[in-house]
Parts: sequence; C-alpha cells; structure tokens
Amino acid sequence: MIAYLQNIAVLFCVNGILALTLNFIMGYAGIYSLAHTIFFGIGAYTAAYLALNVTDSLLISMLVAFSLSALVSMALALPALRVRGEYFVAASLGLQVIGVTIFAEWKSVTGGLGGMIGIPRPRLFSYVFIDDTAFLILSVIVLLAVLGILSLLVRGSFGRSLMAIRDSESAAQAYGKHVNAVKTLSVAISSGLAAIAGVLYTFYMSFINVEGFTLETSILLMAMVIIGGTGTLLGPVAGAALLMTLPAALTYLPFLPPGELGAIQQIVYGAAMVVLMIFRPGGLVGGRSKEKSA
Repeated sequence: MIAYLQNIAVLFCVNGILALTLNFIMGYAGIYSLAHTIFFGIGAYTAAYLALNVTDSLLISMLVAFSLSALVSMALALPALRVRGEYFVAASLGLQVIGVTIFAEWKSVTGGLGGMIGIPRPRLFSYVFIDDTAFLILSVIVLLAVLGILSLLVRGSFGRSLMAIRDSESAAQAYGKHVNAVKTLSVAISSGLAAIAGVLYTFYMSFINVEGFTLETSILLMAMVIIGGTGTLLGPVAGAALLMTLPAALTYLPFLPPGELGAIQQIVYGAAMVVLMIFRPGGLVGGRSKEKSA
C-alpha cells in the first residue's frame, strides 16, 4: 500500500510540473498548446539516452534536457508569433503529430515503438536514488522549485508583460512591450521545465515508450489546468491532484468491473469538466474569469 501511494505521489509531482508549465503559457500568455507532451518526451528520451550511453548524472541530464527542449520549442514559438487562438492550436497539433512520429520511428535514439528499457536510477554527485522514498523527496523538491521559479516570473515584470500580451497584443506593443521576445522566452521556459518533468519520469519508471507522450496526455494536462484554474499558481497543482487521485479512488470501489475502469475514468473526467464549467468556471482555485479579462 505504501509503495502504491509513493508511486501515485511521484507521478503527481511529474504531472504537477507539466500542468504548471503548460499553465505558464496557457493561463498567463494566452498560448493554447496541444504539443506540451512533446517537450515532456524530449526530456524523457534525452535522460534515457544519456543514462544508457553517457552518464546517469541527474544534473547533466536535467541541463541537457532543458537546453534541448528550449531549443526545439522554437518550432512552437515561431507560429505563436504569427497566429493566435484556434489557428495556433492547429499548429501545435501538427507539432504533436510530428513529435510522436519521430519518437516512434527514430529507433536508433528512442528505441522505436518498443521504447527504452533498463534505465538506471539517477546519481546526484555520489548519491544514487535507488530508494523510492528518496526519489519521492527529490520529486517534491523539483516540483516546489518549478513552482518557485514560475512564481517569481509571473509576479515580476515578465509576468505583467505576459498578462498584458494575453489580454491584448496590440495594446501591449503600444505600451512598449517586446511582444515577440516575451512570447518566445515564455515558450522556451515552459518547454525547458516540462523536459525536467520528463527526466524525473524516465529515471523513476526505468522504461519509456511513445505511449506516454501522445495527444491524449496533452489533453489530460490541459484538463488539469482548466479544472484547477488557468492563470493561477496553485490551480494546476490542484487540478493534477484531482485527476491523479480520481482513478486511484475508483479502483477501490468493489462494484465497478475492472475491465470498465478506463471508460468510467473518462466519463468521470468529462463530468468533472462539465460540472466545474457550470458552477466554477474559473476552476478549483478560481482563475481569471471572462468578465475580468473583458
């Protein structure tokens, strides 16, 4: 039971980081992306490749994953500079499809559909995170660090610039904001930190394949942000907690047939979205309402 709860807690930390980083561009910059799991995957595959072929150093893996993901995010930042709304969602969907195809077909690096197995636990200086409790502590620390970084950014001048661009790009530009630079940097930061979650996921699971980085995962992350509350710091964490604990709670209901749990979970997710949009349109934590943004 303790091992199961630790597993849920580590995966919550991973999803919490992903939800926070997606909310950074979605809730504060108004950039709605369906390709966030691609950067999660870049971090995961980078850590796996380095651990199996170069080094199991946690710091090196995080640094390389962050840098590579931030660089690749330019493929997302470029259309973000030119289009908004549903047009950008379509562009990000295209990037999601391309990324999944590369993950599945680049067998020499990603292992193809079979994935990568036997990934060792990471090493921080001379300490190896073999114990699951130690890895959980590491995951919590990284989650808090990401939350702290994003909190500093959104509460400073950069965050004010992001929100000004979200509400009106033309008005922000008229006030002297460097719209293109701010949007590009926000996408790079979000993507790089999402890759950090991928590093944690890889080292914890010791196995990865393309199934963890599909469009379904991107939609689930977006649901976490919306349910928790867009444009808030703790909303995505609350959304991740809710959508991580719901499936675990459903497994303990004896009257539910095990073979139907997946379908029931999807129904519960959909019902939760509908109920929240009716009674708490700002999310669990209470994000930005349409009236306030008008």
